[in-house]
Amino acid sequence: MSLFLDLSAVQSVPAANLNRDDLGSPKTVRYGNASRVRVSSQSWKRVIRHGVEEDLGEKAARTRQVPVKVRQALQAQGWPEELAEFAGAQVAASAGKKGIGTEKGGHTSVLLFLPESGLEELVEVCVEHRDALEQNLGKKKPPALLPADRIEEILKRRTASISLLGRMLAELPGANVDGAAQVAHAFTTHAAEPQRDYFTAVDDWLGAADTGSGHLDTSEFSAGVFYRYATVNVDDLLANLGGDRKAARTVLGSFAEHFLLSLPQAKKNSTAPHTVPDLAYLAVRTQRPLSLAAAFETPVKDKDGQGGFARASRAALAAYAGSLNRLTGDRHRPFHGHAAVDDPTADLAALGTAHESFYGLIDAALDAALPAGGQA
Repeated sequence: MSLFLDLSAVQSVPAANLNRDDLGSPKTVRYGNASRVRVSSQSWKRVIRHGVEEDLGEKAARTRQVPVKVRQALQAQGWPEELAEFAGAQVAASAGKKGIGTEKGGHTSVLLFLPESGLEELVEVCVEHRDALEQNLGKKKPPALLPADRIEEILKRRTASISLLGRMLAELPGANVDGAAQVAHAFTTHAAEPQRDYFTAVDDWLGAADTGSGHLDTSEFSAGVFYRYATVNVDDLLANLGGDRKAARTVLGSFAEHFLLSLPQAKKNSTAPHTVPDLAYLAVRTQRPLSLAAAFETPVKDKDGQGGFARASRAALAAYAGSLNRLTGDRHRPFHGHAAVDDPTADLAALGTAHESFYGLIDAALDAALPAGGQA
C-alpha cells in the first residue's frame, strides 16, 4: 500500500498574467459550465523545481544545449572552434547505441535533463579523448569516439529534483525516471475571464510642444482566487532516492514549502502579484491521492454581499472535505491539517488540526509520512 502526501491551497492573486497562451492571453479552462482562469502545472512546477534545487544545492538543467555548452567550454580552454564544435556533437553521437540526434545550431533533437555538474564531466571526457577527436575531424561519417558507457552514466545521473519530478529520455535505456510528484493545473474557484489593458509609454525626451506617446499597446491580465493541488507518492520518492529516508524527508519538505510559497514569474515586473495562499491543507493518505478540486465544480459566488471570493472559497473547500470525510469514513488518512489566515467566521474543522504557520503544518505532515528515524 502506497503512501501519499496531498497538498491543497486556496490563493488569491490580483491583476497578473502568470501563464500565457500562444497569443499572450492568460490561459483558461471551462469547468462546471463556467470559464475559469488557469495556470498550467508546467508553469508552477518549473518554479517549484528551481526552489527545491536551490534549497538542496544541486541544480539540474532541462535543455537541448548540451553540445553547444560543451563547445563553448572547450573554446574557453583554447580549443579551435571547429574541433570544439565536433567534440560537442560527439557527446550526443556517443550516447546510447544509436546516439542522440542533433539539429541545426548544434542542439539535441530532444530535451535532456541532467545535473549542471555533468557539463564539466562531459568536457573532461572530451579533453581526455582529444587525440581521437583531432584524428577524425573532417570525416564525413566519423564513428562515435567517446566512451558510450561514461557519457551515458553522466546523462543518466539523477538529482533530487529529477527523482521528484521525473525524466523522459527514450533515447537512453534506463534514463527514464517516473516522477514521484504530480501537480495539477491551478484554476479559479469562480467564473473569471481575462481582461484587456490599454497602456502607453511616455517618451521622456519629447519636446514641450510634442504630443502623443512613445509607445502604445494592449495586453491581457486576470485576477482571481485559485485552487491549487499536488500530490507526492512517498514510496516512489523513496525508491527514486535509493531508500534514503533522510533525503526523502528533506526533498518532500522542500517541495511542500515551495508548492505553498512559489509563484510563476511571468510579467512580475509589471504586476508584482506576490501573494501566498490564504489556506493550506495537507493530508497523508495510505490508499490513493485525493484532490478537492470538485469543491469548485459549482463556481463560488459572493454570498455575504461583501464582495470577494476568498472567504467563500475557504468555506467551500472545508464543506466539501467534510462531505468526503463522511463518505470515506476518515479511513486511510493518518494525518490531515491546515493553516489559514485569521477568519472568526470560518469553520475549518473538517480540514483537520489547525496550525499556526505553513512550516508547522509541513513539519507535522512530514512526521506522519516520514518520521525521523522511524517507519512511516
